[in-house]
Amino acid sequence: MKQQLEQIRSAAIAEIQAADTSLEEIRIKYLGKKGELTAILRGMGSLSAEERPVIGAVANEVRNCIESALEKRGAELKKIALANSLAAEKLDVTYDAIAPKAGHIHPITRAMERMTEIFIDMGFSVAEGPEVETVYNNFDALNAPADHPSRDFQDTFYITENTLLRTQTSPVQIRAMRNATPPIRIISPGRVYRSDVADASHSPMFHQLEGLVVDKGITMGDLKGILSQFAKTMFGPETKTRFRPHNFPFTEPSAEVDVSCFVCGGKGCRLCKGEGWMEILGSGMVHPEVLRAGGIDPDVYTGFAFGMGVERVAMVMSGIDDLRLMYENDARFLKQF
Repeated sequence: MKQQLEQIRSAAIAEIQAADTSLEEIRIKYLGKKGELTAILRGMGSLSAEERPVIGAVANEVRNCIESALEKRGAELKKIALANSLAAEKLDVTYDAIAPKAGHIHPITRAMERMTEIFIDMGFSVAEGPEVETVYNNFDALNAPADHPSRDFQDTFYITENTLLRTQTSPVQIRAMRNATPPIRIISPGRVYRSDVADASHSPMFHQLEGLVVDKGITMGDLKGILSQFAKTMFGPETKTRFRPHNFPFTEPSAEVDVSCFVCGGKGCRLCKGEGWMEILGSGMVHPEVLRAGGIDPDVYTGFAFGMGVERVAMVMSGIDDLRLMYENDARFLKQF
């Protein structure tokens, strides 16, 4: 039996030293419950009382020897695996780096940033409000009558009877008037929602930038001066503005504002559809009822307001003739800008 133990020791050591992967199979083969060394130990019951201590000591020595060899070879295999991994993952820091592809600012974002920058330079501050609004702030406080078409369920995204997705950023003006004392000079850029079918000029979600000025002695002349300066800065110093009478429930008097085509200079071209003018926004003097809803006395203060679609300005700036193109995320289209 002693000779068998020595043979097991020699065979195990040889297999361990030759192993280049996992050692678990070798451990099980010799030291497992059904291993060769275990089988020898189970047969010790047939030995005489004098032989058992001698064979037991040899068996323990063989076990310790095999376990020590397994531990040593295991450490060696870990070092080899680490060295191979480091070699395989080695980076050549002298190799030319691959430059990541640079993105592009979206035409809508570019237009909104430029518009905001212009009004900030003219002394306006930016005000924000929630996109989920109350019906009161979105319609009633803005003097929109109960039978106004925009209040129909087919035109507006209602969440409950009294809450909706705002159809304009004008509710921010109401919130600003309630929380501030004139003079007030703000712009409110942001997303708005209307139940429109997507086509070349409509989208159920789009962006607006609205402005509000309230103070003593504000006139229509102030409104025209601000918008004229905006147009010249946005579209070029030769840009002219044209005011056309219109009707908005929240302003009185109200006007649509056109700018001369910055491509043809007003002569008529494809971009302006031969008219020489392009409509960009609505405006007017703040209606007295809207001032009252904002907690401001219309007998003391006056104001003007204006609002424009950011997509409309982006399309004019970039010569885009279909609104849907800006929402399709087609890299071939976006990289032009």
